[in-house]
Amino acid sequence: MTASHTPVPPLRAVTVEVADPDLLLALADPRHPLVALRRGDGIIGLGERHRLTFSGPDRLRAAAEAWRRIAADAVVDDAVHRPGTGLVALGSFAFADDSAEQSVLVVPEVVVGRHDGVSWVTSITPADAEPGLVGAALLPDPRPLGARPRATLAAASLSREEFTAVVGRAVAAIREGRVEKVVIARDAVASIPPDADRRALLRDLADRYPDCLTFAVDGLVGASPETLVSVHAGEATARVLAGSTARGTGAADDAAAAARLATSTKDLDEHAFAVHSVLDALRPHVRGVSASELPFTLKLPNLWHLATDVEMQLDAAASALDIVAALHPTAAVAGSPTDAALALIAELEPFDRGRYAGPVGWIDQDGDGEWVIALRCARIDDDGLLTAYAGAGIVADSDPDSELAETRMKFRPVADALR
Repeated sequence: MTASHTPVPPLRAVTVEVADPDLLLALADPRHPLVALRRGDGIIGLGERHRLTFSGPDRLRAAAEAWRRIAADAVVDDAVHRPGTGLVALGSFAFADDSAEQSVLVVPEVVVGRHDGVSWVTSITPADAEPGLVGAALLPDPRPLGARPRATLAAASLSREEFTAVVGRAVAAIREGRVEKVVIARDAVASIPPDADRRALLRDLADRYPDCLTFAVDGLVGASPETLVSVHAGEATARVLAGSTARGTGAADDAAAAARLATSTKDLDEHAFAVHSVLDALRPHVRGVSASELPFTLKLPNLWHLATDVEMQLDAAASALDIVAALHPTAAVAGSPTDAALALIAELEPFDRGRYAGPVGWIDQDGDGEWVIALRCARIDDDGLLTAYAGAGIVADSDPDSELAETRMKFRPVADALR
């Protein structure tokens, strides 16, 4: 593991209530948005007070420890006491231990948030700094969102034919007993103007997928349906998604599609792998954990998912990042058994996933926060190169053409936002 950041001096975070700023995205940086929003509520970060970077197999545990030290040294004056108030960092972590892409925690200079009709602004400064602006004086002027950049995704590392061939090799490995399930992904690229307003993409994702967490951290943007963990006051919840099918074209077709998914042996087996991996990873860090015996069908605008909600009571010392470190990678994005699935992914996928399928979210001084898996997402480089990702869970009876179709569905949120 390596961590690359200067020591963080003690910080002071002061949160006060302000008038509703209306559209939070209008306050974000157009080129470098720092965002975690769901149904219009959430937080945006402005500026960077500190940036902490991590890499290697211990990156998540190192981040959890680094944040614990920062939070312990901080002076927090929080008059609002809502999720996302006080001292906050937003983060995004690489999927693989050997990824060339760094994982990051960003402590903003200013955080603006809203939750259940209450809005606030937080100033984060060195603890020994002279008092500066407070409250509404910290809010920047809203900037109208620019036009959405238009582009078309094109296959990158794997053509469609190459992807189906890779899926065939994965199925063969499963039937040979190497793994029970493996998630195989592919990437697609597009080019947008370097000065394009990235908030416009986020607005489209938030509008189309309001129940997902719309996020932007260090160039990674997306709208994820899968909550890795949400922690508040020692209580935590997680949502496991695995197994999916396209929505029907009419009401009857749609209901039939959901029914087929709910009774599909292939998808139920895939989902069971994912749920068991989560429960096994959680047990050392919780006092109690429960999950429903059968999954439910979760309706999204473009597909149905099999979903299971997990509830848990955390040990007193556990933070959201500790749980993230325990859970990542789940079977929903890697496979089962985990180590064998990761080895097969490294063998079959000809690209570095970067932070796709890694944890993305936020954490506060109490260790509370919300983290999702970076799905339905894309990385946007400073030069405007956009790389999107989509994967499919492969089991013994997977059909390569059907899995290709699943990745097409999962590219749709990003593809549609670029139209």
